[in-house]
Amino acid sequence: MTHQARKRFGQNFLQDQHIIQQILAQARPLAGQHWLEIGPGLGALTRPLLKTGIKLDVVELDRDLVSYLQTEFADQPQLTIHSADALKFDFSSLVSTTEKLRIIGNLPYNISTPLMFHVLENFACVADMHFMLQKEVVERICAEPGNKQYGRLSVMMQYFCEVEYLFDVPPESFHPAPKVTSAIVRLTPHQTAPVEIRDLPSFQLLVTTAFSQRRKTIRNSLKNLVSDQVMSSLGIDPNLRAEALSLQQFALLNRHISSIPDTIISAEDTVF
Repeated sequence: MTHQARKRFGQNFLQDQHIIQQILAQARPLAGQHWLEIGPGLGALTRPLLKTGIKLDVVELDRDLVSYLQTEFADQPQLTIHSADALKFDFSSLVSTTEKLRIIGNLPYNISTPLMFHVLENFACVADMHFMLQKEVVERICAEPGNKQYGRLSVMMQYFCEVEYLFDVPPESFHPAPKVTSAIVRLTPHQTAPVEIRDLPSFQLLVTTAFSQRRKTIRNSLKNLVSDQVMSSLGIDPNLRAEALSLQQFALLNRHISSIPDTIISAEDTVF
């Protein structure tokens, strides 16, 4: 099929067989497992995934590609093709209460962050995720406190998941070649949360506010949420910048804030 990649869909089609085999070696699909592929495109990963004997659902927005996939894989009963927007798709509808999905995808750069958080809205039904993202995004997801890449995305993804930076993917592995290097990340939802938080919206507000003005100290960026005295009593230096705070320290601040009845949480401030 000759398909013109559409910029509005962020399409860059993977074509490097060596990279495809590397991805499968890391993901380790096993016969009988239930997988979901987001954005299958021309089926570069779909074909080898189906050869492993898995049950596979794919979600594709581009209707031309949906038609192509329906024709190309018409003889594959273990494949279900969903013509839908992954940002609006109910992933939990694919599984029973006892089943968990394994998810894989080459995510469009322009929607990768909101799409990951949409998937995590149903993290209880997800076993793990293997995503190809812009390298810079993977670096941010996996960054540790004190690293310049460390930020809101790092804190929130590491709260929900164990994160593993697997390997880089060069631009020439795609057609058309993007202007940036990509990378593969493994995200495995925690069975038990790594820290205790009392209220997720207030935790999101805290993290969002702390990183909204990165150059400021938390004394200034969080002054409307928590006082210097409280920070000091919790063993947190008010002169630190947000990028120096660990997930554990953010959780400690959250437990204090959520214990105050009149703390105001703005829904607009908690949107990723």
